[in-house]
Amino acid sequence: MDNAKELFAAIRGGDVAVVRSLLDADPALVNAKNEQGQSPVLAAVYNGRAEIRDQLIARGAVLEFHEAAAAGRLDRVQALVENNASLSTGYSPDGFPVFGLAAAFGHLPVARYLLEKGAQVNAAATNGTGYNALTGAVTGGHKEIVAWLLENSADPNYRYGPGYTPLLAAAANGHLEIVKALLLHGADVGAKTNDGKSAVAVAEERKHPDVADFLRSKGGA
Repeated sequence: MDNAKELFAAIRGGDVAVVRSLLDADPALVNAKNEQGQSPVLAAVYNGRAEIRDQLIARGAVLEFHEAAAAGRLDRVQALVENNASLSTGYSPDGFPVFGLAAAFGHLPVARYLLEKGAQVNAAATNGTGYNALTGAVTGGHKEIVAWLLENSADPNYRYGPGYTPLLAAAANGHLEIVKALLLHGADVGAKTNDGKSAVAVAEERKHPDVADFLRSKGGA
């Protein structure tokens, strides 16, 4: 295994010590790319490795726009947008709206800034997943961002993937407060997946009885 592949494997596994050792031996690895064109920073973000993400940035990783948004680096995002305002409506190389990346990984200040600069609230991924800012924030359990997106015209009944809606995703992940916010903003409690599962059924299947009970109290079945 070459050093770059070893680095990405260590990032996936959350092995901070191996990451540190590899970067000590070859500092240029901080800006390597894997087969998917992802940098070490983006790989760390996608794999939920915040400590490794921060170590890479501290060691001088050069953040492209989508990476800065996904990592929550508002200063870098602002600097890039001030030079090119069209970036606010841009997409990552793997097809996600950059605004959606900020929301999905819990970076409300970045998301707020991008919206102010023209980002589209309901912009969806072009890679076949259909993910957008709301679905990402729902899946990530970021209730403050979910509420903010809904207040800014995010579609609570957007359908993506195998017929999922934000409410179905929230039910599947057991996010009761997000379920409440979605219903408050007009989410359809009766929406079903393509294979006919309701939010109540999905919550029960994933062993979230409190969510299932609440949905029933709001007319779900």
